[in-house]
Amino acid sequence: MNRRNVIFAVVATLGLLADQASKAWIVHTIPDAGSRGITVIPGFFDLVHARNPGAAFGLLREFEYRHLVFVGFTILAVGVVLDMFRKLKEDDRYMSLVLGLVMSGAIGNAIDRLRQRWVTDFLRVYVEQPPGLKKWALDTFGTNEYPAFNLADTWLVVGIVLYFVHELFLGSGPKVAASAAAPPAAPPASPPPG
Repeated sequence: MNRRNVIFAVVATLGLLADQASKAWIVHTIPDAGSRGITVIPGFFDLVHARNPGAAFGLLREFEYRHLVFVGFTILAVGVVLDMFRKLKEDDRYMSLVLGLVMSGAIGNAIDRLRQRWVTDFLRVYVEQPPGLKKWALDTFGTNEYPAFNLADTWLVVGIVLYFVHELFLGSGPKVAASAAAPPAAPPASPPPG
């Protein structure tokens, strides 16, 4: 087994295990969803127990067939990740890591949706102090709190950000720029008429 495969398998497996273990710990530690939770950094970060029947930011939470949409999206995402992984060069460790993160995030939330029809979220980030920053957040975004999320969401976001970093700065961009900068070869000179 080459390193590309090992990195992908280890990252996907450990990411999935960390996601599921953290959700189980939250449900055991804070059994009542919607309760106050545990303050970690006062005025900024709490551990809570939230149930999200929708997607990010609660999207589609009222849509009757949302579970079919989420299962279909997960199947599509896993298929795309596996296809991209299959096409990777054997020494591409960076993209193996990226795709492992995306895979663990997609599967982690899919397990929740299939098992209980909602996703367990528990990371709550908000702004209480200083008051000026809280007011600015309320005036600008209409809220001073980011919707609760979980480790699977984190793996997905980190994986997608790293993918765009790769595409914009590390991937094929420089190769395209180098080939575009090279002048075209001049045709061979024809002999003078004689």
